[in-house]
Amino acid sequence: MPDPTQHQNKTRLDSERIGWLLVKMATPAFIGMFVQTTYNVVNTIFIGHFVGTEAIAGLSIVFPLQMMAMGLGMMVGVGGLSVISRSIGQDNRPRAERALGNSFTASLALSLVLMLIILPFVDFWLKLIGASAEVLPYAHTYLTIIISGAVFNTLGMALFSLVRAEGNTRVGMTAMILGALLNIMLDSILIIWLKMGVRGAAMGTVIAQITSMLYLLSYYLSGKSYLKIHPANFAPDSKIMKAMLSIGSASFVQTTGTSISSMILLHSVIAYGGDIALSAFGIIQRIMMFANMPALVIGQGLQPILGFNYGARRFGLGLKGIYLAYGSSTVLCILTFGLVYLFPGPLLRIFSSDVDLVNTGIYAARLAFLSIPLMGLVMVSQMIFQAIGRAAKSFIAAIVRPVVFLIPAVLVMSRLFKLNGVFLSLPTADTLTFLLVVFVMTPVINEFRKEAARENKNKALSLARLPELEKTGHSGAAG
Repeated sequence: MPDPTQHQNKTRLDSERIGWLLVKMATPAFIGMFVQTTYNVVNTIFIGHFVGTEAIAGLSIVFPLQMMAMGLGMMVGVGGLSVISRSIGQDNRPRAERALGNSFTASLALSLVLMLIILPFVDFWLKLIGASAEVLPYAHTYLTIIISGAVFNTLGMALFSLVRAEGNTRVGMTAMILGALLNIMLDSILIIWLKMGVRGAAMGTVIAQITSMLYLLSYYLSGKSYLKIHPANFAPDSKIMKAMLSIGSASFVQTTGTSISSMILLHSVIAYGGDIALSAFGIIQRIMMFANMPALVIGQGLQPILGFNYGARRFGLGLKGIYLAYGSSTVLCILTFGLVYLFPGPLLRIFSSDVDLVNTGIYAARLAFLSIPLMGLVMVSQMIFQAIGRAAKSFIAAIVRPVVFLIPAVLVMSRLFKLNGVFLSLPTADTLTFLLVVFVMTPVINEFRKEAARENKNKALSLARLPELEKTGHSGAAG
């Protein structure tokens, strides 16, 4: 007897209405990420208004290291999503469930390694990034608490991608909204009422991460999921791990590269602008999360759709999804650019009333945000490579911006143009990345076009032969 759960979950991705399916997949991701990003902004607002400018600088210093835990979760989650969605498209449910179990194992092991690397040497890492004596106490407190909860953050990030792999975006959306709203509520209690400062902000974040992770885990434990958790699948499978981590490593390399380039950026910002410029840059990073969000969620919505259709060898539908994702993400990025470029002042004043900080931030934002219109194609392309299992292309697209382009740009342009050069290095790296991604993506698009044309030709031949087959069938029946 067929499994009704399997049918229900598989048909969520098994649709020819790609545009509508992309909307259905991207909308919950957008809502969840919007609320989550709003939390990050509100957290900074609380810190800015109720603790101080040095505390914002402390959070900015911690951000590159905080990204490492997120990067590990994304590595496991994106790699798992690619393996799972393609396996579902190929009707290989056992392989998909092995990938799910191995994702749990990898998340736990990698997050424990991260904790062992950072926690005993917190001050070393913070001073390496460039924390001043005034900023160090805030950064130390925040980082210690955040990394202590890295297991929950890493597993939660992985699970968020894994539930999307089977086409269920609402669960991930609900988890993100739940965590963000709880975090905002805890911030208001711990920072404002109990006056716990950055310690309260960090504790609220970890508690919210635990809550989101438990909600995502309950989806699998409740029996409502298409894929099931089997303890036997926790045992590492070398083929699954290799496939999963080779794809997901691009996300981790990108996050690691971004962390390293962020450290160099922060060093340069401090050297040429001091703690005020550092605080302004921290706010700009929060605003940039909103600016990049449309392209990111459309790419996330496309991933399981493309992975499923690629696994099912339906290239025409996959190509349609790619074109729709490119077009919609680019339009939204242009609209976002208009907002953040023309009206940076009101956005910055939400975070702080410090006149020097706001004026520095307005000037910096108009330099740093120049390349936003290009990011739709860049982000969607990176997720296309991951969805179809192109590990090498995914790795190239992930590493070029933070490592190959941004780090040299910061080092050279900061010497030539001081603080202006630091902020201009961001759109410079983005533009170069855009050009390279177009070059690397072109053969993939051509491959999809070729396979889609072959697919259409085969369909046409089948339709042409249909009357003959029907006639043969009737003759056989008459005989």
